[in-house]
Amino acid sequence: MVELVGVYHADGGVAGEVRYVIGHLLGRAHCALCDITHSPVRRKPAWDAMVARLGVPVRLVHRNERAADEVDVSGQSTPCVLARRADGSLRVLLGPDDLELGGSVQAFEAAVRSRLGVAVR
Repeated sequence: MVELVGVYHADGGVAGEVRYVIGHLLGRAHCALCDITHSPVRRKPAWDAMVARLGVPVRLVHRNERAADEVDVSGQSTPCVLARRADGSLRVLLGPDDLELGGSVQAFEAAVRSRLGVAVR
């Protein structure tokens, strides 16, 4: 794999972020990938450390920020993590249910490494 693409179950931009925050506070919006990458106030330091250990670049995007090929592969099934191969092709590495990890960066890393066939360090 040459890249992992994490797709949030939310739209980017000011309006998208506000909609998500309000929906989350009201219990109407949920993104398991957001729970993994962010604390209530900022990105988790544990996330950044895990990405550094992983050895594969990780790009995070919102639903409305996906490239056309990323939309083709993930469709409406977000949040998800896509794996881009050296030939440019994509596959879904982790789907929405796979990301229900209680916000655990450690469990996320184990899931990614398991799917990639790489031992957890």
